[in-house]
Amino acid sequence: MSYRHTDKDKPSKRKQARTASHTGALSDLRKHGLAENGGQISGGDTLRNLTPMGLKAASYELGRPVGEMGNPARGAGRTGASHPMVVNDAVLALLRPKPDLAQLASEPAHVFAAAQAAVDAPDGLGTIASYATEVALPATGTWSNPGKGGAQADIVITSPEDGVPLLFVEIDNCYESAQVLAGKIDKYVRFCQRKVKDADGKERPMWRTRWWVPDGRHGDQPHPPLLLVFNRVGPRNPDTVIAQLAELTQRHWQGTAYDDDFHMYDGKLPIVVTGMKQLQEHGPAGAIFRRFGRPHNQALLEAIGKPRREANDARQQAEYAAREREHKEQLRRAAAQQKAEREARRPVCASCGTRFTDERWEAAQVTDWGTPKDSHPHLCDACKQRGVAAGGGQAAGKQEHQEQERGGAEQQNFQREARRPVCTGFVGL
Repeated sequence: MSYRHTDKDKPSKRKQARTASHTGALSDLRKHGLAENGGQISGGDTLRNLTPMGLKAASYELGRPVGEMGNPARGAGRTGASHPMVVNDAVLALLRPKPDLAQLASEPAHVFAAAQAAVDAPDGLGTIASYATEVALPATGTWSNPGKGGAQADIVITSPEDGVPLLFVEIDNCYESAQVLAGKIDKYVRFCQRKVKDADGKERPMWRTRWWVPDGRHGDQPHPPLLLVFNRVGPRNPDTVIAQLAELTQRHWQGTAYDDDFHMYDGKLPIVVTGMKQLQEHGPAGAIFRRFGRPHNQALLEAIGKPRREANDARQQAEYAAREREHKEQLRRAAAQQKAEREARRPVCASCGTRFTDERWEAAQVTDWGTPKDSHPHLCDACKQRGVAAGGGQAAGKQEHQEQERGGAEQQNFQREARRPVCTGFVGL
């Protein structure tokens, strides 16, 4: 809708035409008690808020529990609503919604070209359901009834499909000092450190009972990151404030060096800063985010992540894979060499020259005391069978000859015994 009606001759008419459907929808919501006027803001516009009933209706449409809808910015219109409006701008800059080109087919060429440029630009983070505003982060008390000492995040983003499972966003209009902002960061840390018993009876960080974030590595489990967006409308110089804030909160975000390759951030709060104008121009994909402790700007995913740790892990994984491949290759070469050596020792049939099979080789082996287990250890199975068949008749004739010789010897022994003399000296005694 922001790209329609840009051919009107006056800004007021363009705005009226562009927002006519929105104004009608708000009027309808107000009739049903779902929206209310929040007062006049700078420029003469009227601020509209969702009522508690409107938040319930919105939670139904977004499929989100009512407790995760945040709180209405009541009274914001009385102070000009500068902060809530900047929060809205930050949501749009991070979300970067795409226009529906099908709805702009009848618009002038320059309107369609502007919408096409927005479609072709890098995507933002998540959907409108990924964002919640004015979210209490209780250091004491409960989610529904937070106690003192906790923080209140201007924006909470949950977009794990885009690599941002959980991100807290704090908006500063450059009215607050570095000391005041450091106090807010202390509250974020206290909330992140708070542990409660979960539904299974185990103690976990309180934020994990509400939001899902992948488990970190043992000894390297940082808190959810915090993004500070500075909107330069107040009197303070954000560059000076950022430098002071980094020094005041160093104990919260500084990691521990590991082998000079990367840092471990166990129990630390990653803090990232950027400017509102840069965010609106480049979005989360632009290299406009500076993480405390790093010397240069990065895209948001790199700033809240650990690219050096990931690069080190990838390098170690590649080295491990290379060692694994080399080990497998060594085993393959050793197995091939053993097979070749075994084949070189394989016996050959003395009759036909055929190499023994594994079974024949095993059968032809000698026993431990050197006696062959087979009658023809130098012949293959086929030659052995032929040899046994050919030698069967000779064995039978030899056996018959041996039996004849044995029978003749027995006859001679019988005749000799019949002629043996007997002593007669003691006959009749």
